[in-house]
Amino acid sequence: MDAARTGDSVGSPRQPDVVVVGASAGGVDALQKLVANLPPEFPAAVLVVLHVSSSGTSVLPQILSRSGPLPAAFARDGDELVRGQIYVAPADHHMLVHDGHLALSQGPRENGHRPAIDPLFRSAARSRERRTIGVILSGLLDDGASGLRFLKQNGGSAVVQDPTDALFPSMPTAALALTDADAIVPASQIGEALCRLIEEPAGDPAHAAPPPADRDMGGRDRVELEDPTDTAALLEGPPTGFTCPECGGALWEQEDGANVRFACHVGHAYSLASLQEEQGRALEMTLWSAVRALEERADMHRRLARRTSSSRGEVYEDRAREAEAHAHTLREMLGQAGRLAAPAIEQT
Repeated sequence: MDAARTGDSVGSPRQPDVVVVGASAGGVDALQKLVANLPPEFPAAVLVVLHVSSSGTSVLPQILSRSGPLPAAFARDGDELVRGQIYVAPADHHMLVHDGHLALSQGPRENGHRPAIDPLFRSAARSRERRTIGVILSGLLDDGASGLRFLKQNGGSAVVQDPTDALFPSMPTAALALTDADAIVPASQIGEALCRLIEEPAGDPAHAAPPPADRDMGGRDRVELEDPTDTAALLEGPPTGFTCPECGGALWEQEDGANVRFACHVGHAYSLASLQEEQGRALEMTLWSAVRALEERADMHRRLARRTSSSRGEVYEDRAREAEAHAHTLREMLGQAGRLAAPAIEQT
């Protein structure tokens, strides 16, 4: 292991000194196994993004501190990157890397998440280039796949949890579809793989090839843009007939290696799989809103029926039954679509 002391600021020009890790469903177990096998003198900063609810309370730093020899804490805006320290992205904030420091952003969600994995990987690749190692662990869908590809194209190294070892193999599988990983190992062996990669020289930055073009980012990260008008210049590619599930704006289709990606004027961005998922969630919300409106309409007509003459009341009762029938049909549609539906109202 390199002689660099744990607790020093990162900055060696010859070795990787930043490890960025992305995880989602099943990721806590994998993270515990990863940090448990890191040495106390690990000569790199470890940055972790785990998909969490925006309003949730996370105890991940405490879990990781207990699981291995390295201390873990939530990242703070402006934190200097220190070797042997684990930084965890806080809820509802993207975590980014700039000039050896951390930056927190509440910019637009990516792939439906904030924090998201791709922005961390891209910013680390731009800031640290060949001195970065990216790790993808267990999770659903494909957040992190595009970022890992970008990181590897910038000269960094890629480690992916063996999909057969992951509780949810979708994220590792998606990453491997886009990137030739330097190591594909079970979570318990990732620590050893990181130590091996860190000991390999990262190359001379003065002779490094220029970063590949990142057309949709324009050399910057969308989640960093403070002036909303700046996003218009980054919307390259043809507009589509799709709308952003988050804000309703038009989506532009952009090349992302072998895949495509979609971004709106505000800056929300999606892979194809993430867009499909977010569209499904938006459709479900719309249908449940329709169920609510129909059931409220039925209740209103029954109230009117009780307060009017018998002949007029029968009309209101008919309308109430009609609204209930439509609501029942929508509930059945939601259930058949694979969503968890509340029990349908029994019709009398």
